[in-house]
Amino acid sequence: MSESAKKIRVSYADYLADKSGERYELLDGEIVMQAAPSRIHQKILGELFRQLANFLDGKKCEVYSAPFDVRLFEEKEDTLEEVYTVLQPDILVVCDIDKLDDRGCKGAPELVMEILSPSTAGHDWIAKWNQYQKAGVREYWIIDPQNQLAHVFLLKDGRFSLQRVYNRIEIAQVNILDGCFVDLNRVFPEQSEN
Repeated sequence: MSESAKKIRVSYADYLADKSGERYELLDGEIVMQAAPSRIHQKILGELFRQLANFLDGKKCEVYSAPFDVRLFEEKEDTLEEVYTVLQPDILVVCDIDKLDDRGCKGAPELVMEILSPSTAGHDWIAKWNQYQKAGVREYWIIDPQNQLAHVFLLKDGRFSLQRVYNRIEIAQVNILDGCFVDLNRVFPEQSEN
């Protein structure tokens, strides 16, 4: 994306038409560049995905991993030119299959997990937090590889509330999926690097 393109409000139609190959998200029409994730980030993402996918096998909910477009505020009648927020959560679970189309997810997933990295930590804790909360994501996990922690938040009365912080040796409960747990000892490698 050129410098001049970064200063204008970019729609989902513009995003889809971009052939630069650069990875980015749209936050209310502003471009937020995405660096390629580290090896540790990918390893953590893969293990989280594996555990969730195994649990959801044969169930109605579906799990996806980045890159996967989530148009948080897209309404049924919106055109692509009217959609200005497109995020790519590291992990997401969708239980309302009507929200899924060939481009990704329209509306809020039930669960979102973001894995922190030095380049995205502020974005995940502040900007994405606010967008997910506003859209009505029911459960939000922030995975901290450096400190080997999983911060789990639940949406209560329209606001995220800390449910629990889990460390690497604990089994974390996925609150929106009855009977689902994540073994964090398998998620976090012995020595974490970002």
